[in-house]
Amino acid sequence: MANSTTFDPFSQSFTLRLRDGTPFEVSMADLDEFVLYGLQISINYAAQLGASLLFLIVLLLLTKPDKRSSPIFIINIVALTLNFLRNLLQCLYYTGPFSEAYAYFAADYSRVSASDFANQVAITVLTLILLVCVETSLLLQVRVVCVIVRRAYRQMIFGVSALVAGLAIGFRLAFCIVNSKYILSLAVTQPLRQLASATNITTSISICWFCLVFVIKLGFAIDQRKKLGVGSFGPMQIIFVMGCQTLIIPAIFSIIEYIVHLPSMDSNVLTLVTIFLPLSSLWASASLDHRPKNPTVEPKSHGRFLGSNDTASTTGPLIDEKFLIVPLSPAKTTTTTTTITSQSNPSSPGNTSDSHDFVDLEAHKA
Repeated sequence: MANSTTFDPFSQSFTLRLRDGTPFEVSMADLDEFVLYGLQISINYAAQLGASLLFLIVLLLLTKPDKRSSPIFIINIVALTLNFLRNLLQCLYYTGPFSEAYAYFAADYSRVSASDFANQVAITVLTLILLVCVETSLLLQVRVVCVIVRRAYRQMIFGVSALVAGLAIGFRLAFCIVNSKYILSLAVTQPLRQLASATNITTSISICWFCLVFVIKLGFAIDQRKKLGVGSFGPMQIIFVMGCQTLIIPAIFSIIEYIVHLPSMDSNVLTLVTIFLPLSSLWASASLDHRPKNPTVEPKSHGRFLGSNDTASTTGPLIDEKFLIVPLSPAKTTTTTTTITSQSNPSSPGNTSDSHDFVDLEAHKA
């Protein structure tokens, strides 16, 4: 009777045998941890898979045909497709022979097929390609946002951006190679924690750097619009909000990985960025479609990135190398505005209108 009061059935262990008959014990706590980990991480990857598929369908349905040939749209589609495949293969891993209880505790993967090994290597490769797509998309956005910045500053910002992107891709490439070798050999000769941590840190730094560039730039632009009396919630404000999300939310998930021990929280960083970029593009495009039809002078490079064919001019009016932003309403357009516009580019035939609406620049962030 005394033994029954001290016995804890939830902490007991059971005996398993290796292939050669050698016994070993597994506790209930270890088994519970194994099952719980598999459930948590499967839910995480399944949620990312569903979100990627949903936004892929939405992007294909809502993007206009004339914008589907733009570099930004192609990169967004490729990124969402890669992210969907990456999370699908992750789900297959946790429902396949790699995650069988005996294979895990006995470290016996003799029943794992070659295709299962190939799937694991494909996951690391797809993550690398996905990061390349994200960094390329962010580089294009920095180029668009800084198109009206002075040349020296623009070159410096783009150079630092390329360096940060290359650093993140380089660490991811190293991790991809080392991890693939360990998967195929089923042996870890050196711990991967430090390399994986460095990879996550450089990725987070690159995302924060890119987003900080255009958030600050667009913050100044929005402040100028506010001072000029343009209070509408247009594409510039939309990109500002989405930029803040792209900057803060993935960074939060990167930090949580080191504070809260949840399975594979760092994998959400690339998924969030991949989803936010086309989401902000669709939002900005919808806002533009509902704007009043006014004569505009828009930068030609912005049309290239979105695939638009209605761009009229290569540049708008400049004052101190900045776009002159004036109210949309003709009633608010003064003679002073027209005079400044004509002085900026007197030889350009496109500067004959009384109002110029600077709206397309930030619409290309996604």
